[in-house]
Amino acid sequence: MGFQGRKKSLRIFFRLWLSFDHYDQRSKLSTWVYRIALNSSISSYRKEKRRADINHPIPGGIIEVVEEEKEEDIRPILKRLLQFITELKELDRALILLYLEGYNQQEMANILGLSQTNVSTKVHRIKKKLRQKFTTQNK
Repeated sequence: MGFQGRKKSLRIFFRLWLSFDHYDQRSKLSTWVYRIALNSSISSYRKEKRRADINHPIPGGIIEVVEEEKEEDIRPILKRLLQFITELKELDRALILLYLEGYNQQEMANILGLSQTNVSTKVHRIKKKLRQKFTTQNK
């Protein structure tokens, strides 16, 4: 994990530490921790996006990017799935990642502050959208 990854982990840990007094045990501790981490990550993402709009990108060739894993080691289907997920809107991305981690609809609703029906509908639409992307790319 690089410096930025450690920095984000520390930020999440700090948010958990500050928020622990507010944990009311209405949900599982793991759900509460996930919610804090997700909100912290979304907040961080928004800040970075605003900074990126202000800052100018570094011209190519100045910094050499070293990949941790070779592309040929990653299965092509999983690579495409990850690409499609990163193209989703923020809330949709959070929903599908929770779904892939095995959370049930009620847990996802609690984490994201949505109704269970809304979660069910959104997950169905996201899966349909991902399926369509795979079929159009394979043609």
